[in-house]
Amino acid sequence: MDFLWVFLLALEMMILMSSAARGPPRVADRVTHRQSIRLGRTMKLPCPVEGDPPPLIMWTKDGRNIHSGWTRFRVLQQGLRIKEVETDDAGTYICKATNGFGSVNINYTLIVIDDSSSRSDGAANGGSESIPELAGKLVRPRFTQPAKMRKRVIIRPVGSSVRLKCTASGNPRPDIVWLKDNRPLVEEDSRAATGGEPKKKKWTLSLKNLTPEHSGKYTCQVSNRAGEINATYKVEVIQRTNSKPILTGTHPVNTTVDYGGTTSFQCKVRSDVKPVIQWLKRVEPGDEYKFNSTIEVGDHRFMVLPTGEVWSRPDGSYLNKLLITRAKEDDAGMYICLGANTMGYSFRSAYLTVLPDLKPPITPVTTATSQGLPWPVIIGIPAGVAFILGTALLWFCQSKRTCSSSSASSSALPAAQRLPATNRDRACPALPTPTTNGDKDCVSYEDYVAHQQLLLAQGSTALAPKVYPKMYTDIHTHTHSHVDGKVHQHQHIHYQC
Repeated sequence: MDFLWVFLLALEMMILMSSAARGPPRVADRVTHRQSIRLGRTMKLPCPVEGDPPPLIMWTKDGRNIHSGWTRFRVLQQGLRIKEVETDDAGTYICKATNGFGSVNINYTLIVIDDSSSRSDGAANGGSESIPELAGKLVRPRFTQPAKMRKRVIIRPVGSSVRLKCTASGNPRPDIVWLKDNRPLVEEDSRAATGGEPKKKKWTLSLKNLTPEHSGKYTCQVSNRAGEINATYKVEVIQRTNSKPILTGTHPVNTTVDYGGTTSFQCKVRSDVKPVIQWLKRVEPGDEYKFNSTIEVGDHRFMVLPTGEVWSRPDGSYLNKLLITRAKEDDAGMYICLGANTMGYSFRSAYLTVLPDLKPPITPVTTATSQGLPWPVIIGIPAGVAFILGTALLWFCQSKRTCSSSSASSSALPAAQRLPATNRDRACPALPTPTTNGDKDCVSYEDYVAHQQLLLAQGSTALAPKVYPKMYTDIHTHTHSHVDGKVHQHQHIHYQC
């Protein structure tokens, strides 16, 4: 019985070990939820999660999904990288890891530090007292985000918006002045351009609800006691024309993805009014029965795919993205982005290639384990039941053999040393009581047969007394008449062993 308990304990430990290997994602390392970065630097937010099966990672900022349309953002295997951080990048970021067993979130609060605006202007407080400049030698102004200033000629349609950046640093802290066509922006022009009250030393000039009057050259002059720098943008505002949408850029482009991986197509459409952007997938000949509904375009049939949100961009274009997760062989093929408005439509196609699955095929045991009970339970339960039944049967047989041996030994002992008959009868089944006939023990034929079967079951007849069956040889009846008239009959039975 001790062995049985050891077996059951080992079985339970194997079940716990097998179930502990798979589960929801978990945070594998300590994280700092409050992060800070200086303006113009590159930031990486880690997402140290692990799980079995490996989780799918998604990032959001202030509740919006981060996708490939966010050009300065890139989702990496273990984090999110943000290039050339801007002030608008400050906010709440969430890394969400999900697999078939559950999900886990890691939250971050990102703070963007702007050195150029961190020190207040002493003159703004009034009086002669002012905050002294930083100690040290003078540093000529320099632009801290030159990559955002490469495009100097900007064309926008009426009603759109544009942002002109001139972020700079220096010692002492430089001043900035915005000019339009070589004339300083007066308060009224500045209010009309920025959509509100002007702010001193504003490094980004935002022009909203563009009109043809906004066209011109905009120059930022940045200076301090050590020197001066400037940059000029040419803004051209054009009238909208009623025309069909135009797909700009190179997207969508041919894409290759690993089996089970995630990829996306994006489509950028320029239109006078907000267009309808729809994604289609070509149905290969012979596969029409796999889909509930298809549309016919030319000589091919296409399946209409679900379309996500259409984003409006500052340059007046519209962006839409098609996300493909857990790619499989059926996802491969030709995809079409269709942009349409009341004046017509335009489209562009791209192909998706799904690489073959390199993972070994899942064995039936693994499949049963993932969908049902663990394999130790499947094997251990029948083995445990068989062990218990075998132990009980062995105990029962051993008890019968001990009982029969003690009964036979008791018969061979002298009468003074034998157990009382009642005790023997209680311990073991009683043997048939023999009838003494000279030197032989004779019993009835039925008792003889029962006696022989009992001896065979006990497996030993060495100590058992010899018993013989009765053989009947003659039966006759006598009738006696008495004087008082009574008649008496009796029967004689003669037998021989």
